[in-house]
Amino acid sequence: MKTHSRSFVRPLIALAACGLLAGAALAQEFRIGFVNTERIFREANLAKAAQTKLEQEFSRREKEVAGLASQLKSASEKFEREAPTLPESQRVTRQRQLVELDRDFQRKQREFQEDLNLRKNEELQQVLERANRVIKQVAENEKYDLVIQEAVYINPKHDITDKVLSGLNSLK
Repeated sequence: MKTHSRSFVRPLIALAACGLLAGAALAQEFRIGFVNTERIFREANLAKAAQTKLEQEFSRREKEVAGLASQLKSASEKFEREAPTLPESQRVTRQRQLVELDRDFQRKQREFQEDLNLRKNEELQQVLERANRVIKQVAENEKYDLVIQEAVYINPKHDITDKVLSGLNSLK
């Protein structure tokens, strides 16, 4: 019986020791910070500059695609009006032209969107890299143990987004 009671007591002592250690660890201040990356992408000067750069870079192509859309719409409306009076051969020819124009429009729109998304991701990645450096600086300077960028809920007292924006906007 004595060996049985000893084997039961040891785990209890170990469990109590773990509890004391956990309590001591919790007694130390554990600082958590939260950064809202959506706000960084929306409000940081770097992000705004990247958006302006993308708008300038893609404005010509965007106008081309919009012009093609307008041209397709006009041609389609004209065909709808004239189709009942057109001879069969002309109607078929115009339908083919409309299909070809639509195919060209779809291709150019898809290429434009793909290129724009690719460049946007490149620019945002640069903003994110710089933001992460600033986040690390803030965390080290203010002794944060953990900084998270996504959460279902965060108490506003843990939000350090303003500090990160300030640091990011002061970069040249």
